[in-house]
Amino acid sequence: MSNAIWDALTVTPLPEIRRRAAVLDDLAQVDPVTVPGAHRLAWNDGGGQSAVWYFTEDGRVLLLTFDHESVLNLYAEDDFALQESFFEGVPESLVTLVRDRPENYESLNLTDAKTGRTIHYAGGVFWYDGTRWQVSDGLAEYCRREGVDLFGESGFDYCLDAYRLGQDFTPESIVAGRDEDGRYEDEKDREADLAGLREVFGRHR
Repeated sequence: MSNAIWDALTVTPLPEIRRRAAVLDDLAQVDPVTVPGAHRLAWNDGGGQSAVWYFTEDGRVLLLTFDHESVLNLYAEDDFALQESFFEGVPESLVTLVRDRPENYESLNLTDAKTGRTIHYAGGVFWYDGTRWQVSDGLAEYCRREGVDLFGESGFDYCLDAYRLGQDFTPESIVAGRDEDGRYEDEKDREADLAGLREVFGRHR
C-alpha cells in the first residue's frame, strides 16, 4: 500500500497530528467537541468534503474522511449495512464514538431501518492503535473486491492535503501555498492573511 500522504501520516508524531488537527479545526471554524472518552476535531471545505478526528484519552485515534463526489459516498446510497461494514476491524470502543450519536455538519447519520440504530457516514475509516495507523479491514476489503482506489475515493488524499503531512506546517508555508494559487489581490491582502494565521497558530502551540 503506497501513498505519500499515508506514509507521512504513519511517521508523524501523534502530538503533531493533534496540533495540526486543532489548527485546521480552528481555521474551519468548527467547534471542538468532547464526547465520552475522546476529543473531536474536524475540518471541512464548505463543499461537502471533511476529515474528522477522535483523539481518545488512552492515546488512540479514529479518523473519518468523506468526499461527497466519490463512489464511496454511502450516504447518497443510504446503505447502512455497507457503511457499518467499513468499520469492521476497528475496536468497538472506537466505533462507539460514532454510533448512535447526534449528527453534525461533517458527519450525518445513516439509520438501520430495522433497529433504528445510527452510525456516522464516512468514505474512509482509519485508526491509530497507540503504536501504528491502520486502514479498517472492512474498507480495505471492499476496495480490493470492487477495484476502488482506496485513498482517492475515500477522500483521504483530498481531505488530508490541508494538513501538509510530511511538509512544513506554519503560517508562512500556508500563505505561500495560497499565494501560488492566486488567492491574494495584493501584498496587503497577503499580509493580513498571514497575521490572521499567526494568531490561530499561536493558540495551538
